[in-house]
Amino acid sequence: MAVYKRRVRVAAPLHEVWEFHSRIDGLEALTPEWMGLTVERVRGADGEENPETLDVGSEIRMTMRPLGVVPMQRWTSVVVDREEGGGSPWFRDEMLGGPFQKWIHTHEFYGDGDETVVADTVEYELPGGELGRTASPLGRIGFEPMFRYRHRKTKELLE
Repeated sequence: MAVYKRRVRVAAPLHEVWEFHSRIDGLEALTPEWMGLTVERVRGADGEENPETLDVGSEIRMTMRPLGVVPMQRWTSVVVDREEGGGSPWFRDEMLGGPFQKWIHTHEFYGDGDETVVADTVEYELPGGELGRTASPLGRIGFEPMFRYRHRKTKELLE
C-alpha cells in the first residue's frame, strides 16, 4: 500500500484541536469546497444519529463531486480506533466503500506547550488491481492540495 504523510503545527492547545477534529463539523469545515462534499448521514456506534463525537464505530456516509465535473462518488467511512489518553490522542478511520480500493486515515495529535502538532497518515490503494497498486504513489498529487488546505484551515480556525 502507498502511504501519504503530512504534519502541521497549530498555535492552539491540544484539547481544542482534538475536540475540533473529533466532530463531524470539523470534517465539513476542513474539506475544500472544490471537493463537493455532502455529509449524508452520521451514525454513532450505538445507532444515535448525528452524535456529538466521532467515537469508535461511528459511520459517516458522504458523497463527493470533485471540481463539480467528476462523477458523483459515494464514500462510507467508519472510525475503527480511537485513543484519548496519554497526551497524544489519535483516531483512525477506514473507508468501507468509496473510490479507493483501500483507505486508512490515522489522525494523530501531539501537545507541545500551548501548541499542537497534527499528523495525518493515509495508507491507500487505488482501484484497478495491479495497475492501481502500481499507480497508487501518484495519489500524492491529489492529496497534497487537499491536506495543505486542511492544515491551513485548521490553523485559520483554531489559532
